[in-house]
Amino acid sequence: MEIPEEHKKNLYRAALSFLVVLTLLFAVKFLSELRAYGRMGSAEVNTITLSGHGEVKAVPDVATVYFTVESSKATQAESSTEVNNKIAKILEFLKTSGVEEKDIKTEGYTSYPKYSYTQIKCPMGSPEFGTYDCVDRNQVITGYTVSQSITVKVRKVDDASKIIDGINKIGVNNMSGPNFTIDNEDNLKREARKKAIDEAKEKAKILAKDLGVRLGRVVNFSESGNYPIPIYARAELMAADVGAPKAAELPKGENTITSDVTITYEIR
Repeated sequence: MEIPEEHKKNLYRAALSFLVVLTLLFAVKFLSELRAYGRMGSAEVNTITLSGHGEVKAVPDVATVYFTVESSKATQAESSTEVNNKIAKILEFLKTSGVEEKDIKTEGYTSYPKYSYTQIKCPMGSPEFGTYDCVDRNQVITGYTVSQSITVKVRKVDDASKIIDGINKIGVNNMSGPNFTIDNEDNLKREARKKAIDEAKEKAKILAKDLGVRLGRVVNFSESGNYPIPIYARAELMAADVGAPKAAELPKGENTITSDVTITYEIR
């Protein structure tokens, strides 16, 4: 049966309308995806970047001291015995002073021989030139050096001066510290970061208002700092009279924990 010409025209128009609608739907979807891509990765997205600084001050609750005991004797056994005896006395003193075992850590232990080289007369090359002093290549062991280095955490910071004084009386070769720090800084770091973020947010709101734009989502964030600024005390030995030194005066002051952030906002 032959389809009337008028029906053919109607079917053609319907098919053409369907294709137009389908094309428009694809075009709208494509433009939507393109716009979303442009918002995510295009360099054409308008943004503003603000920075913020935050800091928190706190009184240190830990004093860290580092010291080394060293001995050089004729034999390795003599050197290690002297070091071991001093370390044992120091450990006993720390224990009776209330320092816990977990807060005493050996940072290094070394033992090595000491060598010497003898000087001999070496010929200059021919008898008429004589000789000169040169070093015998044969090594001769003259003794042994043993050393042990320890770090101590003093959690009763007011006792730091007394403990340093006691260790020195037993006898160490060198000592550094105390370094006054805060044992658990995580909460303080978060507090400093929040202050920095709040400052950056407030700056962004003011700038957006001045520019007549609206803030969008955060597209970038970075942080620097977020570290403590420790206090290093210098031991000033004060003498009440000659030959009667007092314990060192060790003011602990305050530590400052800082955070610097940078926030980038999309603007509309």
